Amino acid sequence: MLPEWAPPCGNQCTQKFSALTQIPWRVFCKKGCGADGDTWEECLEQCEEICYKDPVLKDQQWSAYIDRSPGAAVYSQNCFHACVAGCGYKFNIPSEKVDQVHPNRPTNPLPVQERKKSSPNIISSPSPRSSLATSDILGTSA
Repeated sequence: MLPEWAPPCGNQCTQKFSALTQIPWRVFCKKGCGADGDTWEECLEQCEEICYKDPVLKDQQWSAYIDRSPGAAVYSQNCFHACVAGCGYKFNIPSEKVDQVHPNRPTNPLPVQERKKSSPNIISSPSPRSSLATSDILGTSA
């Protein structure tokens, strides 16, 4: 028997995200499963709050780095989908509908890394052969 404090959908999250590498997503699934919202829509809103960075200080975009959301855009997307899965379990939403849910937030483009300016490829040509033979240099006869 499950303890009363554990939502029954927690087991479904554990089964869905059973691999060791999926532990973070299992946690976010359980957060969706245990969300406070009384409706599917409120649960989805909580998933967005949990998984996407917001500025912590009003009008200070840099303060989004203080937010404890997962970080990189791909992590936020994975977090969101795991959380939505938990909401789906909580409200008995068919998996087909759960899979179609997308965040209302634009995904942040991945930072573009500038390519280092490299020096032009210098192709060295083979050194011209000397007309002198090795024997001429060493003073020996061939």
